[in-house]
Amino acid sequence: MAVQVSQEVFDGMVNDALDKIPDNFARHLRNVVILVSDFNPDSPTILGLYEGVALPERTFDHTGYLPDTISIYKGALERYCTDEQDLAHQIMVTVFHEVGHYFGMDEAQLHHLGWG
Repeated sequence: MAVQVSQEVFDGMVNDALDKIPDNFARHLRNVVILVSDFNPDSPTILGLYEGVALPERTFDHTGYLPDTISIYKGALERYCTDEQDLAHQIMVTVFHEVGHYFGMDEAQLHHLGWG
């Protein structure tokens, strides 16, 4: 059974998840935009998406680019979760997963950390 919350509640859950990113990671997040949309138009079942150049892949002259983006998909997450507590947890996992991609972590590393 899906859960549905207001945009304000959802955005608060995303902000709570961002606040839980460990400081040693958070202080290195630069030029990243967090977007909330209902669904990814190309893949409506995914919960989040990182788009950009992962930090370890950047060269010394990586300047002049648009910000990297992390998209969090409200509608997909609501369909995936059964209650608000589950939704808040899954938002945190999704945010951490996409931030992990920013730092160059692959799927296996993210799953090992519980951010699968």
